[in-house]
Amino acid sequence: MQSAKMSRTGMKVMSKFGRGLAAGCLAGLFLAGCHRDPVVKPGAEAPAVRVGVERVEWERHVAVEEVVGTVRARTRALLEAKVTGRVKRLETRLGQRVKAGEVVAELEVPEWAARADQARAVWEQAERELGRFRELRDQKTVSPQEFDAVESRWRVAKGALLEAETLLGQARVEAPFDAVVTRKLADVGDLATPGRPLLELEAPGELRLEADVGEALMGGLKEGMTLPARFGSDALMVTGRVAEIAPVADEGSRTFLVKVDLPLVEGLRSGRFGRLSVPLAEAQWLRVPVTAVQRHGQLESVFVEQEGRAVLRLVRTGRVSGERVELLSGVEPGDRVVISGMDGLRDGGKVEVAP
Repeated sequence: MQSAKMSRTGMKVMSKFGRGLAAGCLAGLFLAGCHRDPVVKPGAEAPAVRVGVERVEWERHVAVEEVVGTVRARTRALLEAKVTGRVKRLETRLGQRVKAGEVVAELEVPEWAARADQARAVWEQAERELGRFRELRDQKTVSPQEFDAVESRWRVAKGALLEAETLLGQARVEAPFDAVVTRKLADVGDLATPGRPLLELEAPGELRLEADVGEALMGGLKEGMTLPARFGSDALMVTGRVAEIAPVADEGSRTFLVKVDLPLVEGLRSGRFGRLSVPLAEAQWLRVPVTAVQRHGQLESVFVEQEGRAVLRLVRTGRVSGERVELLSGVEPGDRVVISGMDGLRDGGKVEVAP
């Protein structure tokens, strides 16, 4: 009887142990299935990972510094009145194209109109009188002195008429060149005075980047050289030509105004913000493809192939140029950096370099 009880107790213990062992096996299988690495038998080494490498060497490049600038029209003008008067007509609108010589604004100047009418009447009277005296001169009934006096009065009247018509013509504001209206600074009924702009015009299709360049950067600049510039984002890169360099510096900012002519590029408009790359000096840098650098939070690393093994190196990156990035520390010239096949690669793991 006692032996049977011990047997039943042993069976219960073995049953509990079997359930625990089964649960442990299931957990192990689950963890093994979730792990990405293949199951490796104790004492065995993971197979070599096939990778691509690139030998890091010093590369020469010209160090540059970016200077902020603004896109402006190469030819632009602020139109203003030369006489004082109310704006009578201003039918232009923003974005409208105008031709050279086209009247874009007209002022109401009644006093100059009255003066022109008076001068015209005086001239017409002098013109008729001169005609009569010419007939009398031909008949020799007037002396040369009398004819000269009449002719002098005609010349004075003609000069006064030309002056009045010229002043009256200044009430008509004309476009100096083929342009686009970019700003309207007045409206019908406003009082226009000399020195107060009415309209701003810009010649379409002729743009330049104007930037204030510091004195330390002026040594590498000269007229005619080409410089790259970017606008808004790295996607819009434009190469322009240095057209003008100010001979003197601005007293307040100690900078020189540099104007760079830009080619016709879609999306490039006056007023846009741009960055001009000004060369400093020739330098050297170590660069690798951007894909070779792995980021773990704030840490950056690359794998270096050494004697068939992958060695993890912490690095510090610098400037990005296209698809390549500068490495400031962590590698040396001659190191073979892994640039492809990093998936599943571990520090110290075997690698096979692809030809």
